[in-house]
Formats: sequence, structure tokens, C-alpha cells
Amino acid sequence: MEWRGARREGNIEDRRGLGGVGLAGGGIGALVLAAVGYFVFGIDPQTTLQATQQIQGQAQQEGQRGQTKDDNGQFVDAIETSNTDVWGPILARQGVRYTPPEAVVLYDNATQTGCGTGQSAMGPFYCPADRRVYLDLTFWNELETKFGAKGEFARAYVISHEIGHHVQTLLGTSEAARRLGARGEQSGSVRLELQADCYAGVWASHAGETSNGQIVINPADIEDGLGAAAAVGDDTIQSKTQGQVVPDSFTHGTSAQRMRWFTRGYERGDPTVCDTFGASRL
Repeated sequence: MEWRGARREGNIEDRRGLGGVGLAGGGIGALVLAAVGYFVFGIDPQTTLQATQQIQGQAQQEGQRGQTKDDNGQFVDAIETSNTDVWGPILARQGVRYTPPEAVVLYDNATQTGCGTGQSAMGPFYCPADRRVYLDLTFWNELETKFGAKGEFARAYVISHEIGHHVQTLLGTSEAARRLGARGEQSGSVRLELQADCYAGVWASHAGETSNGQIVINPADIEDGLGAAAAVGDDTIQSKTQGQVVPDSFTHGTSAQRMRWFTRGYERGDPTVCDTFGASRL
């Protein structure tokens, strides 16, 4: 994957090196993020809550805004900027103005968010309350060593998936998942996550059109993306972390489903094919 000549807007808030910050949103926010950490990455909720308790009372710190000097930070910046370039025209055709996330926040260990205290063990996540993507870059090592997903495009897929959640916020799609949950239907979260996978595929389909062609994605990169999608399927993660698969607790979809919806978005390049909420088969 080529990206180093790509445009970078500097929509980065760098909190690395600042340490943990105070709890935002109280215990409910912490519990929500603890649940995410457990069901997505196999993290014991108590681990998250202990980290939350340890960083309570520390002063809130804001990170530096703008472009970063390190290679990893520049990569995140380039992918976020490319997503802006891709989604702007697409949503404009639907009569929707695309506004980027407030920032992609780079942090170490734990940080304050509008959704509670985020912890690096949860992996990357999007907080709709403050419209920010949160990413501890040590997750790249976890992605390779624990999940076996290698290559820069696997990382780009993860970033674009989280920005896909931002697109859902702009389109009001997240409300559809909330309504399903209110009716007691467990598929709402899965449909939301699979749609974000599909949106990541849409980005990949058009990424080469951004930055004057300075982002180049080849077939091997797509294979890396599919490998990442397979590695973080609920069935695969549960099998590795707890030795059994419990479909009733799925939150993101199976490996096969995640691969299928990413491929659908990539091959069609059209977000209208990402209607997981209207699909009879996920």
C-alpha cells in the first residue's frame, strides 16, 4: 500500500505521553466501554473498570492538535483525510454534508472520552457523543500478534471502519440500531458493525481517486483487509479467547459476514449496497 505522498489535513489530537485522564460520563460510560472491550476483544470487564478507577481524579489534559511527525501518526492522518475526500462527494450526492470527525485521538493506555473512559485493551473505537475516533497505536502490534492481521491496509481497514461509524452518525443510522435494541432484537449491533465494514470497503474502492492518486491499493492489500476482517469476527475471537462460540453474544458479526460485507462495499463502491438493516441475510 502506498500512502506517503498523500494529503494530510492534520485532524489529529495527539494525547500520547500525557498519561491517563479523568473519567467522563460516570460509571455508566465506563460500563458500556467495559462491555465493548469484553465482547469485541475478549477483555474481562473488571480489567477495564479497574483501569477506570485507577485514573479517576487525574486532571484532564488535551492533546496537541494538527499533523504529527512520526510515521504511524502520519499514516492515520493520511487515511482519515482520504476518508474525508471519499465521503464528501458521496454524501453530497445524497444531499448530506459530510463533516469529518472532530478528531482522531491518539493516546496511550487510557483516556477520557465523551462515552466514558477509553482503555487501550478495547482496541480502536468511535464515540458518537463527542464524534471522535480513539486509537492507541499499540493496537497495531495486537492486530498482528494476537489476531494475525498484517500489513498497512489491515490498519487502514480498522481506521476506515471506525470512520464508517461516524458516517452512520451523520446519516442517523445509529438510531436504527437503537430501535432494534429497544425491541429486544440482538441483531442491531451486528448490523451496525457490518455496515461499518461495508463502508470501509466503499472507502477502499475510491481511495485511489484521492490525494491525486497518491494512495495506491493493490490486490494484496485487499487480501490483508479481508484477513483483518476475518481475524476480528466474533466467532473467531470467542473461539480463541474462551474456547467456545456463543452466537447470542455476537456484537460485530462472524468472520464470514465481516469479509462478505467489506467485499460488497469494495466491489460496488456504493454505500447504498450497505443496507444491512434491510438485508434478510447478513
